[in-house]
Amino acid sequence: MTKTASGIRPTLLSGGNPQIAKAEGDGPVQAYIAAMPGWKSDLGRRLDALIGQTVPDVHKAVKWNSPFYGIKREGWFLSFHCFTKYIKVAFFRGSSLEPVPQGVSKQKEVRYLDIREDDQLDEAQFADWVRQASRLPGERM
Repeated sequence: MTKTASGIRPTLLSGGNPQIAKAEGDGPVQAYIAAMPGWKSDLGRRLDALIGQTVPDVHKAVKWNSPFYGIKREGWFLSFHCFTKYIKVAFFRGSSLEPVPQGVSKQKEVRYLDIREDDQLDEAQFADWVRQASRLPGERM
């Protein structure tokens, strides 16, 4: 880890994913987002804001070096992760969303949304998926 003006800067793992200790709450998620490299940090802030606006009582945590979003006592409905050229948003019950996000998974119900630097995020569609996902049974992890 290297020092920054605000303290210690997290190590970036392969693909530029920040290494953040497992912890509950908004603080660790904001630390993860601040450590996302380049354009990904701005997109991470936008995703986090859209999720918070759509689900005001959202519960946040960092697990496995990724921010997770859920409903307390109901489980997790979404996470995202940095890769070299994109951010991968995972909807844990994505196969139940309308329309279904295009990114398929080896896990039956998980669907992905990959967002690259030059992609235009359809914020209305993303917020609708977040709203739908937050109302489905969450994943316990």
